[in-house]
Amino acid sequence: MSFALTPGKAPLILSMPHVGLALPERWRAGLIDPAAATADADYWIDEAYAFARSLGVTIVRAALPRVVIDLNRPPDGASLYPGQATTGLVPLESFDGVPLYHPGAEPGPASIGDRLREVHKPYHDALAAEIARLRGMHERIVLLDCHSIRSHVPRLFEGELPILNLGTHNGRSCARELERRLAALCAASGLSHVVNGRFKGGWITRHYGRPESGVHAVQLELAQRAYMAEPGGPYDPVRAAPLTRTLDQLLAAMIAWAQEQA
Repeated sequence: MSFALTPGKAPLILSMPHVGLALPERWRAGLIDPAAATADADYWIDEAYAFARSLGVTIVRAALPRVVIDLNRPPDGASLYPGQATTGLVPLESFDGVPLYHPGAEPGPASIGDRLREVHKPYHDALAAEIARLRGMHERIVLLDCHSIRSHVPRLFEGELPILNLGTHNGRSCARELERRLAALCAASGLSHVVNGRFKGGWITRHYGRPESGVHAVQLELAQRAYMAEPGGPYDPVRAAPLTRTLDQLLAAMIAWAQEQA
């Protein structure tokens, strides 16, 4: 199975498209170093949000790494950030610009088609089905796309990334009032934060966020230093304590806001 689904009844879905680390043999062909190919994973995101299960939220979690296919990219591979460095639908290089495949061994159209059909489509079919199910129960729902990244990736952004990076596609993927509430909680947390900075929301946020239809999508990109020693450290619950409190407040606010609207 390329993803795991935990259904809930609260008006909140957590999408975790980049947490997978298992790389089956069939997807390793051509890779220079299969171990290094998972280095850009959203490490420990499922641990950071472990408390969320007690809130009754729905969780859709990828099992495979983004090197197989990036679930937060459109199926046609169109760039989400034209003119800026980024990685593609099937990444050929790391965040640092290091090639992942031997020259000439990159996935071709047939392989990309297999990945779309076997990995990308099932994840999004499940996400769409859960959105429809919860919209049948609630007048408003929130979709939170959960991500993390190293604090310093010079090829992608300058300097040190704020800990909390809230993205709403410049206010188009969710109601302004929800954005304001979440931004206020970020500001009160004492953690560095930005709204619609370098990370404004990927394809999941942009594709599913339809405020006029009762679906409000938000992306939250976390700097990994908030919960682990970079790079590659284990999850550190002591280091993560301030972040955990803030995430708890943010999720509670999303649920409360959705229920208020009803």
